Amino acid sequence: MKFFNFHLMPYRHIDLEAIKRNGTAWVTLTNAHYDPQLGAELYHDYLDQMELADRLGFDGVCLNEHHQTAYGMMPIPGVLAGALARSIKRAKIAVLGRALPLLNNPLMVAEEYAMLDNLTRGRFIAGFVRGIGAEYHAMGINPAVSQERFAEAHDLIVRAWTETGPFAYSGKHYQFNYVNTWPRPYQSPHPPIWIPSQGSGSTIRWAAQMRYTYCQTLSPIAAVARFFQLYRDEAEKAGYEATPDQLAWSNTIYVAETDAKAIAEARPHLEALVNRLLLMPPEMLLPPGYTNFESMERVRAVKVTGKPQTIEDLIKAGVVIIGSPNTVREKLADYQNLAGFNTSLTKTQFGTLPDDMARANIEAIAQEILPAFRTRLPEGKAQQAAAE
Repeated sequence: MKFFNFHLMPYRHIDLEAIKRNGTAWVTLTNAHYDPQLGAELYHDYLDQMELADRLGFDGVCLNEHHQTAYGMMPIPGVLAGALARSIKRAKIAVLGRALPLLNNPLMVAEEYAMLDNLTRGRFIAGFVRGIGAEYHAMGINPAVSQERFAEAHDLIVRAWTETGPFAYSGKHYQFNYVNTWPRPYQSPHPPIWIPSQGSGSTIRWAAQMRYTYCQTLSPIAAVARFFQLYRDEAEKAGYEATPDQLAWSNTIYVAETDAKAIAEARPHLEALVNRLLLMPPEMLLPPGYTNFESMERVRAVKVTGKPQTIEDLIKAGVVIIGSPNTVREKLADYQNLAGFNTSLTKTQFGTLPDDMARANIEAIAQEILPAFRTRLPEGKAQQAAAE
């Protein structure tokens, strides 16, 4: 299994009661709560943590994009990926991903990603997302055109990477007289494309048809297994057998000497994440027109938002893995077998977890978990497919 250190870069100094009073940490929580001196230190702490993960043997590091929220301080993830491009010496760098429908010029992403691919000499992974509903409130984009803007922007970016320019492009949402991307990507024909999703059926089907790696975001492991099976089913319809390397699970892992100590240490920080930083009303998460009814019901059924969640709830549902090294190894192996994935996108810092605890967690995972999974594949049918 491959392990990527997936960082949300939250503003962990946020007043949690202010989020509760406001009803959400997204869009409407005033930025008066942001202290630039504290925020600047957090950026450096978080970059240091990702560099530590590289030195300790993680296969990659992940960034993502969110806007106007204390949940994550990465409105422009390419800035941080650029900062890491020369300090991360071995691991891959993944941006999971840029929210394409929010952009009026997708060629900027084609250029940005091509630059990162060159800076890393081909260790870059290109992630594309639609962005969650809150992003459409923040950026003033009609969610009803989200899917068609995403599809058009994706197709244009891939053309810009793979076709010799200049050429003209005229679409429904984007028009250019000249498409002539400099620099070209380092990898040929382009960087690998990964597609994260909350569980949208249309996104899963499209990712499988395109043979892109599908990344399932924060969800109970039983739902993850169903989503990954949908991907495998769609791949079969498209004429091929999906392998575990095409499936990545975004999870949270925290390791301490005993289960009790791990739970006690992680509790306030993990519960702050799910009960405060992730808090948003339904109309903000899934605004009208954002997705079809089937996908809306699927996403709403598995989201960990809503009623307050305890760490015990999250552990029982298989949303997180918290415990001693033995417990974490056993549960992760069980979940890998159940869902058939071969990449773990692991949050080692979460919520309000301070720097010293995050660094200790990265070290514990590197020492106690990574070696046991370095050559491990899912058992059964999925393992057979991976070996072929």
